[in-house]
Amino acid sequence: MKTTNKFLFLFLIGILLFSACTKQSFNENNKEKKVYWFIPDGMRADPDTFNIFEWAQNGELPNIKKMMDEGSYGYSIPTFPSHTPTNFATLLTGTYPNKHGVADGPMHIEGKPLNKVSIGGFSSVAKKIDPIWVTLEEHGLDVLLLSMPGSTPPELDQGTTIRGRWGGWGADFHAINFESKEDLKQRRNQGRGSRLFFFGPELTQYIESSEAKDWKIKPLSYSPALETKMTSWGATIYAYIYDATNDNKINYDSIMFSKDKNTKITTIKKGQWSNWEPITLKWNDIDVDSHVIMNIIKLEDDGFFRIRLFYNNLNEFNVKPSNIASEFNENVGPMIDFVDNFPPQLIYYPEDKKTFLEEMNMSFDWHKKSVPFITNEIKPDIVLHDIYSPNQMLTSRWWLGYIDPNSARYNDVNDIEREKLWHEVKSMYKKLDNIIGEILKNGDEDTIFILSSDHGAVPLDKWVRLNNLFSKKGWLKFKINKETGEPIIDWDNSKVIYLKMDNIYIHPDGLGGNWTRASGEKYEKLREEVKQALLDLNDPNTKEKPTKDVVKWEDVEEFLDLPTDRVGDLIIANKAGYGWNEEMTESLEIFSTPLKTGYKQAIYAKETKGMWTPFIIMGPGVKKGFKINEPINHVDQYPTIMNLLDIESPDLVDGKVIEEILN
Repeated sequence: MKTTNKFLFLFLIGILLFSACTKQSFNENNKEKKVYWFIPDGMRADPDTFNIFEWAQNGELPNIKKMMDEGSYGYSIPTFPSHTPTNFATLLTGTYPNKHGVADGPMHIEGKPLNKVSIGGFSSVAKKIDPIWVTLEEHGLDVLLLSMPGSTPPELDQGTTIRGRWGGWGADFHAINFESKEDLKQRRNQGRGSRLFFFGPELTQYIESSEAKDWKIKPLSYSPALETKMTSWGATIYAYIYDATNDNKINYDSIMFSKDKNTKITTIKKGQWSNWEPITLKWNDIDVDSHVIMNIIKLEDDGFFRIRLFYNNLNEFNVKPSNIASEFNENVGPMIDFVDNFPPQLIYYPEDKKTFLEEMNMSFDWHKKSVPFITNEIKPDIVLHDIYSPNQMLTSRWWLGYIDPNSARYNDVNDIEREKLWHEVKSMYKKLDNIIGEILKNGDEDTIFILSSDHGAVPLDKWVRLNNLFSKKGWLKFKINKETGEPIIDWDNSKVIYLKMDNIYIHPDGLGGNWTRASGEKYEKLREEVKQALLDLNDPNTKEKPTKDVVKWEDVEEFLDLPTDRVGDLIIANKAGYGWNEEMTESLEIFSTPLKTGYKQAIYAKETKGMWTPFIIMGPGVKKGFKINEPINHVDQYPTIMNLLDIESPDLVDGKVIEEILN
């Protein structure tokens, strides 16, 4: 008996030692292969209008050309509803939304009120299954995530998580525009559009100016000096607005900034940026050491101002480990992660375009500079890197509607103007190419390089304000705040409402309180009436129908690959060119022309090539110079990368390995 126990003990020890050696060998073998997966948000690539492969062949994108020559390339198709949180989750899990659970950005579930977001799609906790970075860390690989949607709160135990995006974690200080209050007409026009994701903190504040008083430092002003007080994130900066021109006219042209009216931070003129300046911000009553950079977007002769304060996007409270923030700040500089915000703020004045371009270029410069620091100093095995600025450009006001022939606004500019706009857009793609060049330069022959994106973007011709339609039908009750233009919804007496990005919520007894899905004859009758109203809707100018499809919640898993527990009662897809708009107005107009000219939400991407994205992969095990003839699906990227790393994909993965690209 003792001999048997001794042999059993030795046998178990042998198994443990073999397992440990195998795991060590496995990890060491895997560490020979590294991954740099660059996923710019909103990087459109299609064979018709944004043919980046042709641009590369023509010498415009030399680093993408190198990836094409040294690897395999083609197009990839996003999943519905074709926007960021859903498709990042799809790319990073290899599954469709009905498995990973991220059906939208703002999601609502039964038992929670509809006037608040129940689950934020940008949060890591929204995913029902592990993303690739968790799996790779479990296999002993050191992972770094830079600006990745869905990465916060951090899921990595040993790796590095830098900022993420809108995950509801850490001290995230968004840029703020400060604008002359005047009669608040512009504030009312913006409505909820002045707030982060329409329900968060204000991204544009409307403030008053007055006669400058109690300043210890007073630059000479040839018109009575004005002052204004800009307060955000727990910090105040004063602006001293003055006229430095001795021409017997009132024409304010300069602003001096100060924290206390006693000492000068900097002085700049219209269109100029300051240098980075130290500032202490507040987060949850905690002092956060940060930096701020100032830009005067607009300053008119009469003293009307539009000032932008951009705060360093990086601090010790939105990275893990916390010390990595100071290392980045010292070696790369204060972070400008991406240009503008959501909803966009730099679309209201002609001067906004200049600020947009300058801020965008600064974001590209920061991300490019971060690459050698990451690869040479931090030295992770796996890097997943996102930049949001491409999306911001293609969904902004100034470009896509005038360069894409499918836009109703295409002929609003002449050929010379369009050529200039194309130059600006291609300059953005060249900035992306420069980052790719930096990635390739700092990698080695054992690195698998991947370029992909979450979605493209197509022209936006018309907003369709569905909630105005529902109000006209008597299904939705609301009033407008006279000062802010924001709607005040009477939830108890409302039966139907559209909520981003593709959901209609219906309850014949009212939508107030904690929402539960209705059933029964009254519900089905109302739901059918709503569905028919959506299908009957037509644009009075073009006679086109904006509704592409209406799907009942119980059918979304089969037809749209969406989870039934995180969608509304009806899911709606729009025809490209039309976009659903959640905002309500007193005039109850349904169709309107938006300022922005590009978008991507609730579109069937398979049949809309402008929604397609690039997929380029090079490195050990990948065919060189191979073009993938048919577009792949986003779910196929995950298992292909795992295959190249010699790691088995989880059984629940929906995607298939792209066998044709493998050596």
